[in-house]
Amino acid sequence: MSSERRPRTAIVIPARYGSSRLPGKPLADILGKPMVQHVYERACQVRYVQHVVVATDDERVATAVRGFEGACIMTSPEHPSGTDRLVEVMRHVDADVYINLQGDEPLVRPADIETLVDGLAADPSLQVGTLCHPIGRAEAGNPNSVKVVLADSGDALYFSRAAIPFVRDDGEQWRSYLKHVGIYAYRREVLASFAALAPSALEQAEKLEQLRLLAAGIRIRVFEVSPTGPGVDTDACLQHVRAIMAGQEVGQKPRLAGIRLVITDVDGVLTDGGIYYDESGECLKRFHVRDGLGIRLLEENGVRVAVLSGRDSPALRKRVADLGITLHQFGVKDKGAACRALMDRAQVSARQVVCVGDDSIDLPAFSACGMSYAVADAPSYVKSQATGVLDARGGGGALRELADAILLAQGKSEVFRSAQGFARVMRGIAQ
Repeated sequence: MSSERRPRTAIVIPARYGSSRLPGKPLADILGKPMVQHVYERACQVRYVQHVVVATDDERVATAVRGFEGACIMTSPEHPSGTDRLVEVMRHVDADVYINLQGDEPLVRPADIETLVDGLAADPSLQVGTLCHPIGRAEAGNPNSVKVVLADSGDALYFSRAAIPFVRDDGEQWRSYLKHVGIYAYRREVLASFAALAPSALEQAEKLEQLRLLAAGIRIRVFEVSPTGPGVDTDACLQHVRAIMAGQEVGQKPRLAGIRLVITDVDGVLTDGGIYYDESGECLKRFHVRDGLGIRLLEENGVRVAVLSGRDSPALRKRVADLGITLHQFGVKDKGAACRALMDRAQVSARQVVCVGDDSIDLPAFSACGMSYAVADAPSYVKSQATGVLDARGGGGALRELADAILLAQGKSEVFRSAQGFARVMRGIAQ
């Protein structure tokens, strides 16, 4: 498309100093430059863009931007979102299309932004554009990763922190989940109307402002790109990005295919969390037979299972003995240390271990293990710390769900998908 027919385009980089999880984030040093400078310089590499400007509410960020001779506009500190900040910038920067590029994306690829620019240039009917890329089942379960489902046209049907679509049938696997990449392109008229739109109930529930547009009937075209580099939300993310940009080798994340030990909590994972008492004290717990079978399937296929519980009881010990589990710790107060002890006994590294939990007491275990999963009814703050979130609730087959996923990843799904495969491992199995 010739430059004469292209819409005039501006890239706006909202950069708040007061990040709750990483204060001063735009000025965090990466290879001798503030992070916002890396974002700015990559934005300047995008073709067919007339303006690149940082929008901030803090003079310290503005001073840094002027220091590397970048363009900067001071905006109100009262804006609830980056899009609202973009609306204010629109009054000072004249363009037909505005790209919202967050200031914590120093690994952004200029070509991905060009995909948005080209998409809106090619179809004048498109009002809003954004990006996505495929992810696996584990990341799809993380509520910090926003997922999107698309119509055949490529327009967004819905965005959610949940794993969408929900796959109803047991054992079925969705071919590919799509992660939303939070870079947007808005036509001027849509952006001008954004502030007048009331936040929708869906937006308030999911805390996703793009749902305000969908609720108002505004189309959002989603363009698929290759998996993107990480953004910077926490200090750990910052260290990761620094290593990548310095060219240091960054090991691959642990995967279910490499798991050799599963460490599971009991109350709230293997049981529904109910504790039943009679006149002699605690005596009963309700376990799910599918979890028991999943444990045996793992053990018979070279994956050890360990039980880790903050409680101790005869009922618990009896269930563990019935399942033939020899790796266990009961009455544990420090689950992180207990996990490391179990790893030593099983002679595995943290990268080869996945743990399953349901509450705050399990968070030290999440930190100690290479991978972690929360059950479906765990609190949101526990889910946010896990590698993935299971579809099943505690006591409802959650561990079996994970067991099937591990065996599938390791190419052994025939042991639960076929009579012949199951027959090869059924000897000695107890539910």
